[in-house]
Amino acid sequence: MQEAIGANLDLIAEKQNVPIAKAREIQAALRPNPTLSFMWDYLDWLRRGLSADNSAGPSEWIPQFNYIWETAGKRQKRIAVAQLATSAAELRLADSIRQLTLSVRLACVEFLLARENLSLARQNLEVFDNILRVNESRVKAGDLAGVELIRTRVAKQQLETAMAQAGLRLQTARNNLQQLLGRKLKDPNFDLSGNLAESAGGPASLDELKESALSTRPDLLALQKDRERGAADTRLQTAMARPDVTTGLLYHHQYGYSNGRTFGVFLSTELPIYERNQGEIARAQRETRQSELRATALETTISTEVENAWQQWMTARNLMERIRSSLLAEARQVRDITEFSYRRGEASLLEFLDAQRAYIDAMQSYNDARADLTRSLYLIDAVSGKKVTP
Repeated sequence: MQEAIGANLDLIAEKQNVPIAKAREIQAALRPNPTLSFMWDYLDWLRRGLSADNSAGPSEWIPQFNYIWETAGKRQKRIAVAQLATSAAELRLADSIRQLTLSVRLACVEFLLARENLSLARQNLEVFDNILRVNESRVKAGDLAGVELIRTRVAKQQLETAMAQAGLRLQTARNNLQQLLGRKLKDPNFDLSGNLAESAGGPASLDELKESALSTRPDLLALQKDRERGAADTRLQTAMARPDVTTGLLYHHQYGYSNGRTFGVFLSTELPIYERNQGEIARAQRETRQSELRATALETTISTEVENAWQQWMTARNLMERIRSSLLAEARQVRDITEFSYRRGEASLLEFLDAQRAYIDAMQSYNDARADLTRSLYLIDAVSGKKVTP
């Protein structure tokens, strides 16, 4: 998990959303820039003889400094919206880590299951190798018909095919797991320590799991932050309807009979007669309502996911106990007795193949039950937001 969280390529890209949101916080906190304008008037470019004598000149120049004063606390409201967006981005990153954790754990389960099935296929093939050698000796000695040897070879070829398929599934699981770990080059000898769960203590009660999920699931918390951000955006857009005030100071260098120099002040504001930011206010209100509905829908989804994961764990646990307590031991006992009888010539090859097939099916069911039990524990961990260790 440490390697996946640090190197998974999709998660690395997702992590960039947090600094992007923080950059928007910086932008939201910036104040308007002042403006500086310069006017040079009464220029005699047409050579009309502008002068103080005819009151049409000479030229004058006026520098002016303006500053926009934001009203209704727009800057503070922008900062609040940006901060809530950052919180939502951090929660979505946490949810991505939650989903990646589940994906890596399930990929580990698939790898361990494929390894167990490959080991089972090898064991079965070794049994038939021994049977094939015995049958070859018996055919040479005249104690066994040749058709029995052919049947044994056919059965062995079927097991070789099964082992090749099991090996392919193991290699596929190995590559998928390494991809989740962010490894660009796949190691064909990659392996895991540990085994599938054979027993596990029960997780918390169903009600406790639901309560934990509704209070800690980062995807739900992110939607709740979106709802808060929408409300803050509504307040911001309402404030944006209030016009800002622009003030200025100008210096008038005036030529004439007295060569006057004067100062002036400037004030400007918009008259909100037609455009009062109605569209953006409505948009922010609808987005807030949308976030509320999505949060409500996700709460229902989370409750269903927790219940399904709980039922999956109950079923996997009961199935595991039933297979381990009766089916597996009985199938192994029948296989061993039939193999012993077949070696002594007291059972037919078909009877031995049936017993071996029943044992393989039982072992396969046992491996699948262990995998389902492990998956269910990891799934409970993911959907409830509470760690459950197998």
